[in-house]
Amino acid sequence: MSKENQTFVEVAVCGAHMSGLPLNVQLTSLAGELVSKTTTAPYYRLYKLNGFTPERPGLLRVKADGQAIALEVWRLPVTNYGAFVAGVPAPLGFGTLVLQDGSQVQGFLCEAYATEDAIDISAYGGWRDYLTKKDA
Repeated sequence: MSKENQTFVEVAVCGAHMSGLPLNVQLTSLAGELVSKTTTAPYYRLYKLNGFTPERPGLLRVKADGQAIALEVWRLPVTNYGAFVAGVPAPLGFGTLVLQDGSQVQGFLCEAYATEDAIDISAYGGWRDYLTKKDA
């Protein structure tokens, strides 16, 4: 099928799947293309989850004290979307994220129970800044 005739889904990633990070190949190998770098609306908290190699964050939507979190939006052929989502381990999953401009995309979310023993890294504003500054 030619690219012009394909249907795409936009997918937000906020951790190890971002450009240049260890799991980005899971997007690029499925014909994913970077669309934009943006942030969520200020409805989320970001946590460094335990038990993952490579390290991964968990994004949790909250009722209060949310913050905008940096992320990337990727475009994936809808025919490859299922293969991508099927490879996501619990407590991570997919849902609808609200971006800073009010638009909505599919993206990574985390089940709340996994944040109970995780480190809240929301103050860093995003995973990439956390990785850069955590050891500084």
